Amino acid sequence: MTPPPIPPDLVSTRDALHQIAYFVLAPARFRRTGRMGLVPTRGGFGTPSLDGRTLRVDGDQLVDERPEGVASVRITTMGDAVSFFDEPYVVDWFDDFGDKLPPYPLDRDLGVSVDAARFVGEIFALGARAIEGFAAVVPGGITETWIWPEHFDIATEAGDEMTGGKASFGASPGDHAHDEPYFYVSAWGEIDRAETFWNDEAFNGASLAYRDVMVVDDPVGRVVDFFMEGFRLLNPA
Repeated sequence: MTPPPIPPDLVSTRDALHQIAYFVLAPARFRRTGRMGLVPTRGGFGTPSLDGRTLRVDGDQLVDERPEGVASVRITTMGDAVSFFDEPYVVDWFDDFGDKLPPYPLDRDLGVSVDAARFVGEIFALGARAIEGFAAVVPGGITETWIWPEHFDIATEAGDEMTGGKASFGASPGDHAHDEPYFYVSAWGEIDRAETFWNDEAFNGASLAYRDVMVVDDPVGRVVDFFMEGFRLLNPA
């Protein structure tokens, strides 16, 4: 499947969806389970099942799936989102975030574009497929894969932490340092910047631009190869 082109209104929609993930969906799971990771879902992302209930985003819609039925509403403001899901709104719900997300005003129009929102979902889905392919070939396997609310990316971990070989491997729809989506290897320990693979100055690692992935015949395979190159540099045989 050919990856879709980057929509022109990606940044504003991505940042609005990050607000929903960080302040609504992830804390809803955290309150119930003590865990905060989200998962790719149809048309976007959301919580795993919470005793039969799933809270998620599908394009420009909020969706609340319960055993008794499914309700949905168009995304408007953060205030409307917390009201729709009937969840409390708490800004500082987890103390140990390194990069806390500044909240939008509750009455600010989020301006979510359906095309850009679905594109964000496609990035998470592509990242999940690449991580699955990586898991099948990487020595030692990987940890669990989640969409993390702090940085709004999908990631896993692999490598030997004791020898400095551990890293996070993931996909991001973009962030404050990257306007466009990218895939990454973020090393936990020291890296040798003389090695050209380590090309990203915004974090301790390497990035592969989505634009460079969408033009190849096998996008998932290209990302798996990128992940494996980083893994082998950190974990030489």
